[in-house]
Amino acid sequence: MSRRPAPLRPRLAATAPLLVALAVIGPLLAACGSESVGAGSAGAGAAGSPTPTPVTDPGMDGVRITSFTGPGDSAISAAYEVTNDGTEALTYSVIFTFTSSDGGSMGNKNVSVRDLAPGKTARGTIQADQLPSSAPLVTGAKVSQVLKVPAAEAPAEPGTCPASGIRVNTDEGEAAMGLRVVGLHLDNCGTGTYTVEGYPSLELLDKNHKPVTGIRILKGSSEITTGAGPDEQPRPITLKPGESASANLVWRNTTQSGTPVNVPYVRIHAKPGAAPVMVTPGLDLGTTGKLGVRPWKKTETR
Repeated sequence: MSRRPAPLRPRLAATAPLLVALAVIGPLLAACGSESVGAGSAGAGAAGSPTPTPVTDPGMDGVRITSFTGPGDSAISAAYEVTNDGTEALTYSVIFTFTSSDGGSMGNKNVSVRDLAPGKTARGTIQADQLPSSAPLVTGAKVSQVLKVPAAEAPAEPGTCPASGIRVNTDEGEAAMGLRVVGLHLDNCGTGTYTVEGYPSLELLDKNHKPVTGIRILKGSSEITTGAGPDEQPRPITLKPGESASANLVWRNTTQSGTPVNVPYVRIHAKPGAAPVMVTPGLDLGTTGKLGVRPWKKTETR
């Protein structure tokens, strides 16, 4: 599963930056809430009563667009629903794409639906951003990507602290010349000290949350690149409340002979016995067969 949505049209990218996904989760919705983040697209007509058009597209992984409003209305928007047909509560991270008549991407919206119980459906609305007058009309919307993790293992919402007192998440990462680096971040948001030593424990999982085999998880990154700095020896790190640590995942997406491997999910244990957290860094490992992990290092405060 690719983490990267369809690219925006080049002539729009400079004038209308739009939200894209990572690691970690976008604007939050309650189970039946909605998200509205901008005025209607250029090309919309005079203000008037919205006229939603039903959409019968089956969608993706339980997520679908149910109706589309526009163009010609006061705002361009789409209604959606997310249905959990599994057996456990799930947290969803979804990328919706507004499209033109030729199917081109006119902008992406990230939506998160947390703690959706089995058999339940969450509904909401997304609204298109305002586009320049030269832009093609937005004529539809589609589901571009669906990521879902067990609610019990989902990264904590920004500004909240889980019962463990430890918050784990990832950043958007960096990419250059086929080299990828994604940071893992560990925050002590609790009231006591927390000590880690060595490397975070990783489980690589496929789109069905099943183990991905055939990948060597290396301690350090020197076998992959020297660009991430020399490998450092792990040492005990004690975090006081409010302090943080980080570790990096390093890989190349080189593709040669064989079948490329993509890993949408990674289950992380900060240390042995720690509660698992499932993140979605989207590891495009190509055919390299290896992933480097650097040890936890205390984050310097500024």
